[in-house]
Amino acid sequence: MGLNKQLLAAYNLDANAIAGIIPFSGQAISHYNYRKMLGIKETQPIIDEYAPLFHVRADAPPLIIISGDRTMELLGRYEENAYFWRMMKVSGHKATYLYELDGYDHGAMAAPAFHILKSHIFKVVKEN
Repeated sequence: MGLNKQLLAAYNLDANAIAGIIPFSGQAISHYNYRKMLGIKETQPIIDEYAPLFHVRADAPPLIIISGDRTMELLGRYEENAYFWRMMKVSGHKATYLYELDGYDHGAMAAPAFHILKSHIFKVVKEN
């Protein structure tokens, strides 16, 4: 939602006024529950207006993507986040970061991710 200018504007919110977006093992493609509701297999990725990848743009707030180990994460989760990181970079976004937490699965990745979260929050606060 943080990248979707149109959605936030409907609530009189400026998507560019967000200090930063820091998803922990977030879904960058259309959410698996949404795909399931439409009868789309879990192995069929889609990117529609409900997917963060649909809203890739150079003028977005800082984006810090944190994922668990690619071999231990949920199906394709690391890969979709790595693609999200790459597309943000290709779009010209300067403040996109990707962290893969080796040895941590989807459920366990949050604890070590807080250190990354904290360091980026301090960086954003310092810059503003």
